[in-house]
Amino acid sequence: MASPTPLLSATRVTKSYAGVPALKGADLVVAPGEIHALMGENGAGKSTLIKILAGVVTPDSAEIRVDGTLVSIESTKAAYNLGLRFIHQEFNVVPTLSVAENIFIGRDYPRRAGVFVDWAALNSEAQRALTRLGIDHIDPRRTLGELSLGDQMLVRISAALLDDAKVYVLDEPTAALTRDESERLFKVLREIRASGSSVLYVSHRLDEIMALCDKATVLRDGTSIDSGAMSNITQDDLIAMMIGRRVDEAFPKAVSQPGEGEAFAAQALMAKGIGPIEFAVRPGEIFGIAGLSGSGQGELVRALFGDQKITSGRLTLDGVDYAPKSPGAAWEAGVAYVPRERRAEGLFMQRPIYENITVAHLKRHSAAGVWLKPGHEKAYASETGAAMRLKAASVGQPVYELSGGNQQKVVFGRVVAGPPKLLLLEEPTRGVDVGAKFDIYTILRDLAAKGTAIILVSTDLPELLGMSDRIAVMREGQFDTIVEAQGLAEDTLINLCYGRASGVKVA
Repeated sequence: MASPTPLLSATRVTKSYAGVPALKGADLVVAPGEIHALMGENGAGKSTLIKILAGVVTPDSAEIRVDGTLVSIESTKAAYNLGLRFIHQEFNVVPTLSVAENIFIGRDYPRRAGVFVDWAALNSEAQRALTRLGIDHIDPRRTLGELSLGDQMLVRISAALLDDAKVYVLDEPTAALTRDESERLFKVLREIRASGSSVLYVSHRLDEIMALCDKATVLRDGTSIDSGAMSNITQDDLIAMMIGRRVDEAFPKAVSQPGEGEAFAAQALMAKGIGPIEFAVRPGEIFGIAGLSGSGQGELVRALFGDQKITSGRLTLDGVDYAPKSPGAAWEAGVAYVPRERRAEGLFMQRPIYENITVAHLKRHSAAGVWLKPGHEKAYASETGAAMRLKAASVGQPVYELSGGNQQKVVFGRVVAGPPKLLLLEEPTRGVDVGAKFDIYTILRDLAAKGTAIILVSTDLPELLGMSDRIAVMREGQFDTIVEAQGLAEDTLINLCYGRASGVKVA
């Protein structure tokens, strides 16, 4: 039998930015009724290809067909009218509007008498979209900014599922979701596949790709490396196709053991939504924090960084009292922070790479502490970027032009300038490919070897298990238990997060 007409195809796609090729004749073919993975390292061209399909970026050349018909996608509206729906990795929401209003962004509001907004109908339709994902805890009338990041992502996904489409394009949709939320999403995606529509799924989580997707297309350096059925591809095959080499281990080995004593300690710590909490981190130790969404992990690291008021308790850093009144004071004390939302909280997107790396250390790059020395900044940033395998045209390149993984390396470039006494990490490899992850993990191992105490908050359980010396399980704003990471199974850690495990050796 002849193969069915592809639901979506993009062939010989090229695109360059300022003479630098992002896509060099890439091909993508998505058949009806399939979940198709689009994979590749950060900078491989995935985001550019998605933006072309979404009508956000104009290709230099391309042949794009929807249902076999040659099309030109000149705007987001054109993409929408062709039956393409997009859920991008970075949050594009209006936090001051309601959940229902965010779901209807870009759509016509239901109206009464053709003039007045029918708020009851609007909220009812939004609730229908939420219900499709099995969501019953989000009130569509609630202001979006009041929700957790995971719930905000669920709202965005619900918006894409509000009406039927031909192809749904999801870019790292589970990065902010819990395991249960992810499973609900996967159930809906399988229903979409069964209906004859298709899903183009972008994720760096290989276990998701292997369990969910039917086929995969791999991009490397702007070119299609391979495309085939998942039944014929192993995880090692995918990694090798993405980075051009075999990787024997997912995590670099520790080059040293944690030191003696306490590099950082918290006693009876209380802050909004958390406490009391007591723990200590040794010099060179990577101290992981696990927990279900909303357990207080984010509030804890922000309190430690001076971004949230500590109401009581005592903190010490290298044996000296530490009471940060602001993030600036934390930096001055030797505490660095990598936020989970790099674009909104960690980077000046329009500014060049070198300014983003040196912004927290301007005194050392200035004359008499007053006049900045751009040449000095650029030289340092170039040296730092080379050490971290940063992929950029130059350190004068604006950060917004970089891939997600390279943007994250810029954030880490700012961190390693200390090195810090204490490093706070919140989802440090969110939306980062397997090659860049290994580079970031290597940076963390090097910092730990230099004596930096590291607190790692992550929903990526293999990451916590592979990188941590000890793991604290957080529930309802408190530490439920602290366990040794070595030898701990992933399912045991999951059960600890739900409060179901017992008999685990406490650290």
